[in-house]
Amino acid sequence: MAGRTDENIPTYEVANVNTKKIHVGSFGHLWRQNLSSCELSLAEVSGVDLEDEELATELDCTADIATEIKSLCSVDALKSNEDGEEADPEIIPEDSCLVTLSIRNKIIERRKEMAVDRAFRQEVFLHEMESCGLGARPEDLSDMVDEGELVLTLEVFHPVVYQKSNGNKPNVAIQVLGTQKLTELRDAIKCVSDLQIGGEFSSNPDLAPENICKDLFKSAFFYFEGVFYNDMRYPECRDLSSTIIGWSESHDRGYGKFQSAKMEDFTFNDLNIKIGFPYLYCHQGDCEHIVTIVDIRLIHHEDCLDRRLYPLYVRKHWFCTRKCNVCNIYVAKWVTNQDSLAPDDPCFFCDVCFKMLHYDTEGNKLGDFLAYVYVDHGTFN
Repeated sequence: MAGRTDENIPTYEVANVNTKKIHVGSFGHLWRQNLSSCELSLAEVSGVDLEDEELATELDCTADIATEIKSLCSVDALKSNEDGEEADPEIIPEDSCLVTLSIRNKIIERRKEMAVDRAFRQEVFLHEMESCGLGARPEDLSDMVDEGELVLTLEVFHPVVYQKSNGNKPNVAIQVLGTQKLTELRDAIKCVSDLQIGGEFSSNPDLAPENICKDLFKSAFFYFEGVFYNDMRYPECRDLSSTIIGWSESHDRGYGKFQSAKMEDFTFNDLNIKIGFPYLYCHQGDCEHIVTIVDIRLIHHEDCLDRRLYPLYVRKHWFCTRKCNVCNIYVAKWVTNQDSLAPDDPCFFCDVCFKMLHYDTEGNKLGDFLAYVYVDHGTFN
């Protein structure tokens, strides 16, 4: 595509921040037009060891240079020991000049000073997430991802109302296919506000709640480039964007004319977006998440090729759990307000400590307090 100008080729609008607006499906079509079938193929590639003469012809160089390149780029050249013997990968050579090994060595030394010698949870967690779908292929070929399919990587941030310092860190990174509907991403995004249980339960803490908030309030929307894509799959869904559109049209506020559409009618290939630009996902009325599309590319044979696994989580933030204020061992399940028996307001309790402190042996309420079910962010760990 060199020397060709097209409005659907990503070019920076703001340097190193975001591109100009492109149509996702047209961008993928441009790639497929300019790549051969073998370049789009998802068949596993086996390594081919070229002879020196063939390599020299391939690289357009002399045979001596090709032999030297082949020697320098061989797997044996990556070994740290000169004898070529199998070395313990856990042992880092002292004379190594590699910066990565130096950093790794500092991490290992720091861990030796810790009271508990174990791998960091976040490090293990990220490794498991990245390797989960790597190279996965479906047993049924009908579930195979098509050649030339676009893969979009999206980062979903913590809710905007989140007040801590990590509010500007992405909560998750998710890969979606260009042919998937927006509703599939909406169902894949996990937020603690969807799991909240409405109601006050101090009179009867054993009363099983009938529904979580996601079952009661199913309305949500994505906002991409002047269009609100509302989830209208269920009869109880409401157009949450109507208030915003009415507000913008009541006066000339300089935002242009907003549009509204049904989320379930559009795929990612239908979108006009800017790569790296912050967009919006809103649910539960006012729980707002920033959504950024950070990468668009064609799928290749090392990707997860099982369509059923998409949207695919490739990175997820590890949440610190809130412990019970009494035992400081178990995760909090209850939060109380106006509690005459608690040192803080609000105060958090695990199920055992909550019932032992606030109820007698017959289950009668002790003191005055309001009790609500608490859903911890660590639920998603």
